Amino acid sequence: MCQTNRKLPIKKVERQLKDCGLSPLVTCDKKAPGKGTIISTEIGSVSKFTDEKIAVQLVAKAGFDAWDFSMFTNMVVFDRRTKRHRPADHPLATDNYLAYARELRRIGEDNGIICNQSHAPFPSANKEIRSYLKRALECTAEAGGKICVIHPCNDWETAKNAEMFAELLPFAKSCGVKIATENMWNWDSENGHAASASCSDPKSFVELLDAVNDEYFVACLDLGHAEMKGLGTSAVEMIRALGSRLKALHIHDNDKLHDSHQLPYSMDIAFGPIIEALYEINYDGEFTLESDSYIGKKTLVKNLLDMSKVARKMASEFDALHF
Repeated sequence: MCQTNRKLPIKKVERQLKDCGLSPLVTCDKKAPGKGTIISTEIGSVSKFTDEKIAVQLVAKAGFDAWDFSMFTNMVVFDRRTKRHRPADHPLATDNYLAYARELRRIGEDNGIICNQSHAPFPSANKEIRSYLKRALECTAEAGGKICVIHPCNDWETAKNAEMFAELLPFAKSCGVKIATENMWNWDSENGHAASASCSDPKSFVELLDAVNDEYFVACLDLGHAEMKGLGTSAVEMIRALGSRLKALHIHDNDKLHDSHQLPYSMDIAFGPIIEALYEINYDGEFTLESDSYIGKKTLVKNLLDMSKVARKMASEFDALHF
């Protein structure tokens, strides 16, 4: 787990890079485009200890092909204790948000990686948070991403969630960005396991996709969420139900009870059958990690290298099924 939110001094980042045999930040590691499935990771857990500019560079140096633009702790902040949002002290919260997104794109491209997708602020049930969703779509486009993950509201009926997404779609299309919604979960405190929420099982997820019925509205499957006890499903079942509408992934591991967001292959999820199911449906998206709980301040660079290695292993196993 993350030890603290205090920023890591640049000299300590450089020391970690050196200790791991990687080039310093001032060196742009341009690399030739790789073959096969693209591997990516979210940058929110990294920028917590640095900033997004350094995070994109570190993700590139670790060997990823792409980065996932996290915008839920910087554009606006939701206080879970008070259930209210508060302004963020960050460039994405200012009038210069598009310039900042463009700068991140440039840094990524200078280091040979792209933005493949993003994650908008949440929870979507909060009206003030919803007011930032169009900004997130704009930033995704400026960063070069083609998909923006937007949570459904956990406890809303399908029709109400469909209405929210339908209202956003014209703007998303004007940005050239598809909206991907995600399988969610609630918590049953009495029984100590997850409970149903919007898109938490195949029926609910497909119902929402059918209700919106637009090529710019697709699915992002969070593999860890799908494996949590109490939801009555599995990642494999969800993949087969979503089929060609599955265009993005959040990949991480857990103990099949908690939403652990740990390194794949480190806990209890069986990834072999998941990779095979993705092959069965002709999945053509990226393999994007969301193993944010694995990232630690003192081991930041090593953790990213571990994550890149695991993501490449998964992508290679997936690609091998095509031959």
